Amino acid sequence: MQTIAKIALAAPVVAATILLAVRYWPEDHTPEAAVAAASSDPVHTSADATTGIVGRASVIDGDTLEIGGVRVRLHGVDAPESSQNCVANGATYRCGQRAALALSDLIGVQTVRCEQLDTDRYGRAVARCLAGGQDVAEVLVAEGFAVAYRQYSRDYVAAEGRAQRERKGLWAGDFVPPDQYRRQRRGGT
Repeated sequence: MQTIAKIALAAPVVAATILLAVRYWPEDHTPEAAVAAASSDPVHTSADATTGIVGRASVIDGDTLEIGGVRVRLHGVDAPESSQNCVANGATYRCGQRAALALSDLIGVQTVRCEQLDTDRYGRAVARCLAGGQDVAEVLVAEGFAVAYRQYSRDYVAAEGRAQRERKGLWAGDFVPPDQYRRQRRGGT
C-alpha cells in the first residue's frame, strides 16, 4: 500500500517534468538546444554580455523597468517623477503616474530586450530597450509621456519636437521638467 501512495505522490511531479520537456524539447533533440529554447521563453530572463537584459519587465516608474531583478533606466529620456503633478486644460493630473501607466501599457506582457549602454550612479543599468520591435523610450517621448534627456543623449530630441508641436501628453499643458522638479524637491533652484 505504501508503494501505491508513493507513486500517487510522485505522479504530479513526473507529469510536470514531462510537460516541460515536451514544451522545450527542440526539433534536433539535443540537451543544448532544449536549454536554448527554454531561455528564449519570456518567462525566463537573462542578463549577460551576449544577450543583454531580456525578459518580462515590471514598471518601476515612467523611465525605469525591472527585468529579472535588474533595474533598467531607459537611456536618453526623463519621465515625470511618480509624485509629480502637471496641468492640462486647467486641471491638475498625476503626470508621473500617467507616464508609468503609459510605459506599462506599452510593454504589456511582451518580452523586453535591452542593450545596456552604461550604469548610472544608483547602480541601475542604463539601456536602450525594445518591446514588440519598438524603441520604448522613443515611443514615450513621441507620445509626450517623457522628455528627451539632453544632458545624456540627443537621440530623442526630434521625437520630443514632434510631440511638442502636436501638443501630445505633457506638451498639452504646463509641466515642470522632471530634472528641475527633482532639484526643487531637494531644495535646489
